[in-house]
Amino acid sequence: MSKFSKKRGKADPNISTASLPDIIFMLLFFFMVVTKMRDSELKVNVVTPFASELTKLEEKSLVSTIYIGRPMEKYISIYGTKPRIQLGDKFADPREIRFFLETFRVKVPENRRSQITASLRVDGNVTMGVVADVKTELRKAGQLKVNYSAKRRPEAGF
Repeated sequence: MSKFSKKRGKADPNISTASLPDIIFMLLFFFMVVTKMRDSELKVNVVTPFASELTKLEEKSLVSTIYIGRPMEKYISIYGTKPRIQLGDKFADPREIRFFLETFRVKVPENRRSQITASLRVDGNVTMGVVADVKTELRKAGQLKVNYSAKRRPEAGF
């Protein structure tokens, strides 16, 4: 009899893959629930002007965005080439701004409604007449916190 026994190739046990589909579906559902899709499709061309003094808006959930610009190529045949106002996902008249803001306010908790900011994303080539109409309607709606979106001015590299 020998004191030493022969070591035979001991294989590691196989990893069970039975729960793998459950894990994959849990991850899939997690990302489907957490991912936020884009709120609206941009229908106007907006090239914001450059600015030097910018501040970043901290809470984007308290910002209602109003786009002002000329319609994109695929909408020119329907809406023409004049500057248009886009509220959410549709073109609108300045008179519709009050309703747009009110529907936005309803979604925000009551204690945070005073912090709502209207952000104007205006194309640099748009005349101020349309912007003045929008500002007048914002005043009538009681929305006094207004922000103009702009791009950071490129630094002059010497």
